[in-house]
Amino acid sequence: MSKNSKLTKSEPGREVLPIPDKPYTGLTTYTAQDPDTNFPQYEPLRPPKGAPNVLIILLDDVGFGASSAFGGPVNTPTAERLANNGLKYARFHTTAICAPTRQAMLTGRNHHSVGMGIITEMATSAPGYNAIRPNNKAPLPEILKLNGYSTAQFGKCHEVPPWETSPMGPFDRWPTNSGFEYFYGFIAGETNQYYPALYKGTTPVEQEKLPEEGYHFTEDITNRAIKWIRQQKSLMPDKPFFVYFAPGATHAPHHVPKEWADKYIGKFNQGYEKLREETLARQKALGVVSPDCELTSWNKDIPHWEEIPDDMKPVLARQMEVYAGFLEHTDYHIGRLVDALEDLAILDETLIFYIIGDNGASAEGNFNGALQELTFHNARPDLETPEIVKARINDFGTPRAYNHYAIGWAMAMNTPYQYSKVVASHWGGTRNGAVVHWPRGIQAKSEIRNQFTHVVDIAPTVLEVAGIPEPTQVHGITQSPMEGVSIYSTFSDADAAECHETQYFEVSGNRGIYHKGWSAVTPHAVPWRAHLELVPFDEDVWELYGPDDWSQARNLAGEKPEELEHLKRLWMIEAAKHNVLPLDDRLERINADLAGRPQLIRGKSQILFSGMGRLTEHAMINVKNKSHSVTADLLVPESGAKGVIIAQGGMWGGWSLYAKDGKLRYCYNLLGHKNWFVESEQSIPAGSHQVRMEFNYDGGGVGKGGLATLFIDGQKVGSGRVEETHSLGFSADETCDVGKDAGSPVSPDYDPRGNEFNGEVNWVQIDLGHVNSSFPSSIFILAFF
Repeated sequence: MSKNSKLTKSEPGREVLPIPDKPYTGLTTYTAQDPDTNFPQYEPLRPPKGAPNVLIILLDDVGFGASSAFGGPVNTPTAERLANNGLKYARFHTTAICAPTRQAMLTGRNHHSVGMGIITEMATSAPGYNAIRPNNKAPLPEILKLNGYSTAQFGKCHEVPPWETSPMGPFDRWPTNSGFEYFYGFIAGETNQYYPALYKGTTPVEQEKLPEEGYHFTEDITNRAIKWIRQQKSLMPDKPFFVYFAPGATHAPHHVPKEWADKYIGKFNQGYEKLREETLARQKALGVVSPDCELTSWNKDIPHWEEIPDDMKPVLARQMEVYAGFLEHTDYHIGRLVDALEDLAILDETLIFYIIGDNGASAEGNFNGALQELTFHNARPDLETPEIVKARINDFGTPRAYNHYAIGWAMAMNTPYQYSKVVASHWGGTRNGAVVHWPRGIQAKSEIRNQFTHVVDIAPTVLEVAGIPEPTQVHGITQSPMEGVSIYSTFSDADAAECHETQYFEVSGNRGIYHKGWSAVTPHAVPWRAHLELVPFDEDVWELYGPDDWSQARNLAGEKPEELEHLKRLWMIEAAKHNVLPLDDRLERINADLAGRPQLIRGKSQILFSGMGRLTEHAMINVKNKSHSVTADLLVPESGAKGVIIAQGGMWGGWSLYAKDGKLRYCYNLLGHKNWFVESEQSIPAGSHQVRMEFNYDGGGVGKGGLATLFIDGQKVGSGRVEETHSLGFSADETCDVGKDAGSPVSPDYDPRGNEFNGEVNWVQIDLGHVNSSFPSSIFILAFF
């Protein structure tokens, strides 16, 4: 229980949620006119007196050494403003990757304990990796809502199992069934900042304007959050709120208006290694690292700046300028949100956690950076040749790119630490700066806290501050205890004892353990070697770092083997306790057939009807790396056919079947780098007709080409080659739509708006397997019934 708010005798017990209704036990009269009629007035549920508003801000893919608040080169005045009137936590930790960090933060439990040992798209059937939050581990927003808080989430949600992302749900693990009364954002690991796949609650919605009209996702969610908070305080001023603000920034694609990137022109020409040195000097001056902190060694796999060809250095420098602009732009809009709290005179009574990154900076951009980040995830770095990246330098940050910076910049953004996002063994993957601001409850100003803290500590801290006990039962389910510890004691005492003494780490076989200042770690699968054969787990080499080594720069494994073995054993104990075992480093987990997770669509055929849309790849039959056909039943107007019949993906990868100038047309878009088109020799006649595209896959591996053939009413009307295809995924967030192409357009033949089919698309059927030129008119009926 917090020092500022305790339950009184008149308040209900809060260990069992929902709080049971208290039955009336007084006199019941026959009529309401009886003078003895007297019922107590209903009291709306509220948290304990003194419970503050809570705002959690969680950025994406920002390393410890990026923000100016922690010595980085990127101006983040809002983070500095809050830190100057609050606290910086210099040894705050995450899990090293997105969805696991978010699930751990929202539940107060370790990521494997809540089924999120890896991102949802790689879920397996193992308890620690199945993407299913157990019902005995209620999330913080649910606890707060059941205690009388208003709750809302804005931005990114990456905790929904992929087989539950369709318009039919189930929505049990969506934000609005996980404690949030309001949600506006996207359900995915990343999004196009100019064309996000938006939801309000569980309903798909379209952005209100296009990028050329000034649209950007971060500005959009900030506007929505400000509007929601103003309304909440207007209608329920006595009721505190819990707001979770999670922009997709600064996860790739690094999208930002040009004027923000241009603020950094010339500031990174010195290269990423020199930038590390400059950053460490600033960090020491600020006191966010120890005075004797060492800069960790440069990774031998990553080219030195001096090895980058002279004609590529300006390209890499521009990538970093764009990223810096993206981060400052994000911080600016967070500043707008903070200003809104101040305008409402509630800033001082709002507990703010500003967590600068859900993991370390991302190294998923190849050594030269990437015009299209998903080339990395499709194992196609060959598409990102230096010539191509160089030629598109002016597109970085705009809707004409889906860009990511070079790996060397990730190392600089994680200064002074080793490695990056995903590599949970080292602080470069797991240590993030955090700021806490709460003038009403924190007297200290501009102070630094060096206690070891972890993202699982957020939930128990909020509960203690609010005076709310951790529930023993929620919705009839006995709860398991939270695994984090409250850091409330550090708010008022810089020398408070370190409550979080032991913490394991694991992602994709990268393993580590922290215990009373010591850390034992072993890297296993690093991003830039992701597609190479991995060594067996038992052959991984463990490292040991002591309490006086801030940055994990001096490996003591050879000097203290007994200490290393002790920590390795402790890691195994923690791993067994929290469902980390069995270890799993398989890249093929992306394939649901091999991973063993549920699949929404099974078999070799899928029917889609008019108006269906916002279907993620997990809600679609998989047409990649195999022969398939797409058949559509149309009603064409007398004016001739025009518009999209069906499309999957967007301008950075996918396919589309549509009509242009009356003719049937098929476009295959390979990761935004190459387009192939096949067009019918004749127009589609007016009236009822069936059109069909057959794709005969060449075989011989993944990502190969094939022959696309078009038919109208069973008659062949055109064919053409598609030389290469996607091996793993079209997009992280773009979807499939019938009768239009929502989001960004797959084909350059039509615009992002106004591309709807001008007739009727009655149904579309997608079939897998060997294709032939026959055209069975009964195929729809057979498949549907």
